[in-house]
This record gives sequence, structure tokens and C-alpha cells, in this order.
Amino acid sequence: MSKLYERLEKCYKCFKSKIDFEPDAALVLGSGLGDFADGIKTEAVLDYHDIEGFPVSTVQGHKGRFVFGYVGDVKVVIMQGRVHYYEGYKMEDVVLPVRLMKMMGAKVLLLTNAAGGVNRDFHAGDFMLISDHINMAPSPLIGENADELGVRFPDMSNIYDRDLRDIVRNTAKDLGIPLQEGVYIQLTGPNYESPAEIRMVRTLGADAVGMSTACEAVAANHAGLKTVGISCISNMACGITDKPLTHAEVQETADKAAPLFKQLITESVIRLGKAL
Repeated sequence: MSKLYERLEKCYKCFKSKIDFEPDAALVLGSGLGDFADGIKTEAVLDYHDIEGFPVSTVQGHKGRFVFGYVGDVKVVIMQGRVHYYEGYKMEDVVLPVRLMKMMGAKVLLLTNAAGGVNRDFHAGDFMLISDHINMAPSPLIGENADELGVRFPDMSNIYDRDLRDIVRNTAKDLGIPLQEGVYIQLTGPNYESPAEIRMVRTLGADAVGMSTACEAVAANHAGLKTVGISCISNMACGITDKPLTHAEVQETADKAAPLFKQLITESVIRLGKAL
């Protein structure tokens, strides 16, 4: 057994000793979006601090806990706050929560984030269905492979599952919620990108930029967890406008978009659950 899997098993056993719940779907809530978990039918809450060997989020606005409960009839586990590579964690730590949710029983993963708009047709407050990504951070698969999770060289041709994307796309259409689509690029952060870097990522084909998500999606695919992702465009990236960027602006925009976001996520999860 790999050391990575041994560590995961310790976290899983710690979880099982405290929570008797097996989710079907997993959600990761990005900056400003964490309040979604407060509105579900909650069965249990588990603070990250209470899981042996589990990384803890240090970012303002990330509560740092798992919430277990129901969205409609779908059993879910929600990460209310994620950990990031820029916090100083190893990439193995950053993606450990996603791998743990797979071990808990989750079959699908919905990733959300607050992102900077690179596509000039986007506006702050838009939602973007992630069609693909460019990962400029270290791969979470570097190092010893956990054969118990997946193969050494996993295919990444369908990172954001086409069928799941169809469900989210149709959900947005039925609800009358505008939904952009595009490529997300992950850089390391924590500084916002320079205008020259934004010109670079636009040339590479990115429509939105952020500091998370892509690494989690890679780890999820490696572990056989079907994944879909939605970005909330919280601001236009540096150089697209002359306005300086702040984390407060990111949270403020995400807060304003929260009602529509909750509606889209709730109905998407219900429909994703029916497709399991």
C-alpha cells in the first residue's frame, strides 16, 4: 500500500468514527459561495481540524469544514472552504480532500470557484461552465502513484465530463440563467496576475483565470470521480480594465451572484443525482 493511500485511510477512518453518512455527490465551494451549504438539509458537520492529518484552510471567507446532508433527495458532502497551493501546502495536501470525498462514496464532483474574466465578452457576475482547463500549477500526480486510486498515466481527454456538462447547461437554460462556457486556467497565486500574464493566458486560450480547481479536477479524474466545474466571474482580470484587484471585490461580486448561483447549483445537483 502506498504511503499516500495509508494517509487517506487514516483520514477516512477518522471521518467514519465521527460521521455515519455516505454521500453520492461532492461539492467544493469557492470564495464567496460557501453560504450555499448553510441552506441544505444538514445531517452532520465535520470541522477540518477534527480530521487527523487533514489540511486546514487559512483563507478569509473559507469556513473550513465538511457539511453532510441533502440537496433535494441527493446525499451530498460539501467542502465549505478549500485549501490552496499558495497557502504553502504540498499539492498532495491540496487534493487530499477530493480524494477523501471519493473514498466517502461520492460518484460525482461539482467544483466551483471565483475566477477572473479573461474573455472580453464576459462580465463580473457571469457564470462559466468549465469545458476544459490549463493547469499551470504543479500536477497533483507528481511523486509516488497511489495505485489504489488510479493508474500512473491517466487519460485527461474528458476532465469535465461531457454528460455532466450537458446536465448543467440544460439546467441553466431551463432556469433562464445565462451561462458562459470556456477554458479555465489555474496559476499558483496568491498574487493576482500581471497584465502581461493575462495577455499570455489569453493567447493560450483561457477564458477565466484562478488559483484552484484544475489540480482538484486532475486528482478527481485520476481517482475515477466524474467531475463538472462552474466559475463565478467575480472580476475582470488585470489589464482587461484599469481597476486594481482586491479579494474584497471578489467576495462582494460572488455574494451578489449567490442567489442565482444557489438556484443553479441546487437544481443541477438534483439532476446530477437522478443521472447516477
